Amino acid sequence: MEALAASTDSVDGSTKRFRAKRDAILAAAAQAINEQSAKGMTFADVARRVGLNTTSVTYYFKRKEDLAAACFEYTLEQLHAKLDRALEEPTPQARVARYLALNMDRLTRIQRGEATSFAVLSDLRAMEEPVLGRLMTGWREVFRKTRSLWGAGVTRAHTDLYGARAHVLLENTFWLPIWLGRYDPDQYRRVEQRLMAVFAHGIAGPNAVWAPTLLDLDTDEAEPGREAFLLAATRLINELGYRGASVQKIASELNVTKGSFYHHLDAKDDLVIACYKRSLDTMTAAQRRADALPGDDWHRLSSAIATLLDFQFSERGPLMRTTALSGVTPAVRSALVARSNRIARRYAGMMMDGIAQGSIRTVDPLIAAQALMALQNAAFDMRKWASTMPRERAIAFYASTLAFGLFDDRVLTR
Repeated sequence: MEALAASTDSVDGSTKRFRAKRDAILAAAAQAINEQSAKGMTFADVARRVGLNTTSVTYYFKRKEDLAAACFEYTLEQLHAKLDRALEEPTPQARVARYLALNMDRLTRIQRGEATSFAVLSDLRAMEEPVLGRLMTGWREVFRKTRSLWGAGVTRAHTDLYGARAHVLLENTFWLPIWLGRYDPDQYRRVEQRLMAVFAHGIAGPNAVWAPTLLDLDTDEAEPGREAFLLAATRLINELGYRGASVQKIASELNVTKGSFYHHLDAKDDLVIACYKRSLDTMTAAQRRADALPGDDWHRLSSAIATLLDFQFSERGPLMRTTALSGVTPAVRSALVARSNRIARRYAGMMMDGIAQGSIRTVDPLIAAQALMALQNAAFDMRKWASTMPRERAIAFYASTLAFGLFDDRVLTR
């Protein structure tokens, strides 16, 4: 009996050590994916981060693709766990508040060194079959569970609206780590409360209505061939990530040779910079033209938002997702993110003016601006959803999530 007990203890100890080492490898790999993308991650880099040699890492994961898949699966598992806890609450608002609180708690513990980051899911679509199919099934299950925070849709319109809410909620929690570092950890609770206030009540003032003006973003400056090239590249990079969208794939999308790529740009980094600049120029143009509109500040803000959602849902889109920047050099990423932050601050300025005027609710404009950036940044992923209804309705449904909050159904009566 003593020998059996000793043997069992030895097995348990070995199992715990195996799991601890495997978890350390997954944490290091998630960090590498977030910094360099799944395709940019290497066994050598992961091994260095955990103080092992490459052979030791391959003992746990035979291929790099297996390690990346395990990281993504762990992220999906953690999302399911958070949603299950949120679903214990009695009302949609309490469920969303619980889900946000759980995310903020995790981010607080990461900042304290008590937890590690999850792998972001932006590179998930760059995986190959059969792993891709399994991961996409897992993502769809997460999306459906998030949508269920609002209960079962009574009508198709309710289901469509709840889908928009689920997407905006998820994307905002994914976006949080991008900007939360500007706050001290003792302010995280305040950030959570202010963000939840936007989710609960929206940005629009009490008497505001949804009646935006769609603005003309066309210019005569774009070179048609170059514009088509940047458009195709932006779509592929959004879908497959920086490293997943090869020059060959971009050229094939346009049915041209790889040589045509180098006719337009000198290197792949130049391509990402050009695509991102095109997107930032589009956002800035919408804001500038909205500034010139008559009416109150809510009308100007809502017109900028609606115009950019229309762009995302149309064949003219998409805008480049910020998550596509993983894989470019830190200097390039820093410069592009800095300009993105200027766009966010411009939204904050519009809201400050509207708050003083009374056309916009009293919100924290810096936090609300980041919520808007997440909304417009991720709208491309909802193109298929938007195509199932008139464009005007899709824009109104998606924008209502932050315009009037995640629990206001007035948009259903329009």
